[in-house]
Amino acid sequence: MSTANSVAREASDAVRADIHGDAFVPGDPGYDGARRAWALTADQRPAMVVEVASASDVAAAVRFAHSHGLRIAPQGTGHGAAPLEPLETALLLRTSRLRGVRIDPDSRTARADAGALWQDIVVPASAYNLAALAGTSLNVGVTGYTLGGGLGWLARRYGLAANSVTAAEIVLLDGRLIRADSEHEPDLFWAVRGGGGSVGVVTSLEMQLYPVPELYAGVLFFPVQRAAEVLHSWRDWIKSLPDEVTSIGRILRVPPLPTVPDQLRGRAFAMVEAAYSGDEATGAELIAPLRKLGPEIDTFAAISAVTLGHLHMDPTEPVPAVGDGTLLTDFPAAAVDTLVGLAGAGADTMLISIEVRHLDGALRQPAAGGGALLSIDASYSLYATGVAATPEAVATIGAHAQAVKDALGPWRASYDFYNMADTPARAQALLPAESYQRLRQIKTSHDPDNAIISAHPI
Repeated sequence: MSTANSVAREASDAVRADIHGDAFVPGDPGYDGARRAWALTADQRPAMVVEVASASDVAAAVRFAHSHGLRIAPQGTGHGAAPLEPLETALLLRTSRLRGVRIDPDSRTARADAGALWQDIVVPASAYNLAALAGTSLNVGVTGYTLGGGLGWLARRYGLAANSVTAAEIVLLDGRLIRADSEHEPDLFWAVRGGGGSVGVVTSLEMQLYPVPELYAGVLFFPVQRAAEVLHSWRDWIKSLPDEVTSIGRILRVPPLPTVPDQLRGRAFAMVEAAYSGDEATGAELIAPLRKLGPEIDTFAAISAVTLGHLHMDPTEPVPAVGDGTLLTDFPAAAVDTLVGLAGAGADTMLISIEVRHLDGALRQPAAGGGALLSIDASYSLYATGVAATPEAVATIGAHAQAVKDALGPWRASYDFYNMADTPARAQALLPAESYQRLRQIKTSHDPDNAIISAHPI
């Protein structure tokens, strides 16, 4: 065993003796599994991985890392790992074992430990006709998603998930576990709500839940040859919608996998996905103009909040995905035509999904007492992604995603969005200027040595 490996092994043994979780260094059985990101194209190779089993484990791991000159990269599921800087001199602090959740139906709140997935909240909350501001996938981690803002199916009605957070428990660099809320540690409370989580290691979040007794949602599938017609119609349709409707216009190329239903396998579609937080009759009336286009497949129905979490058809297991997104101030007819030219029928693209999500509604209104991202000064978001079957495909897919962003450049907003920025960018590019300046001051105050690594550094 080399001297370096011996030192690393002794260090991991020391951490392991101080926690109830586990620790791994390169060469250990289990290291490769512990370091794996959700996007398998993100090849994380940290100096050490610590899988914590409690908040006290987090504190012990943070103290160890800080005293040994290791930077700290908190991570739950590994979503959002692609923009991270190299971790060779860092401790990857995995919180995925911290899955505890408590639902309080009387106060309409939920408390979730740092490793909880959205399914851990959505499923029990639905028993009380309550809904969380979850994203489009139930297997995404609550904490990372929320620290980045959180943009889901109920966003036009209730805003960003980050601004529904009522408290956070955070381990600081000296190992102290503190509670941040409207009355305690106001700077930290502000920073973790949409500021990306670079000021401490969050061990739990408390958040507001919302009464949503009825949902009407589904997808309309059209052959991709009708993409221009469908996306133009969708763009016109959303202009008169109430805030209770959130929708997505999308071009999807379904992989030819054996697990995919025959009617979808290997085909390309133009689609409209939408969710209405209300009764079936009103929802059907709202969707009627798009139904008149004659979709090939129509899945709209009254559904539960749990079923809503599967509407977008996100992958349920880690995949070698490559993608990127941005915010758009507008999506006029010229933008529709540009997108269809790049991704419609006959397009030479390796992107399997290009989606444009309608924002506005509550997302435009600054949240009273909100955090680092009070609102979104844009009307649409764009996200494009592909699956890299070979290492060579990573660069090609990345270039195709960038080409879509570049082509829609005339309508890009002045800043991007944490949850959708999958290529390296500094936090300055992801927040309004005034929010970035305050976040920078808080970061300097609590982490002057930049010991905590976030996906988009300050």
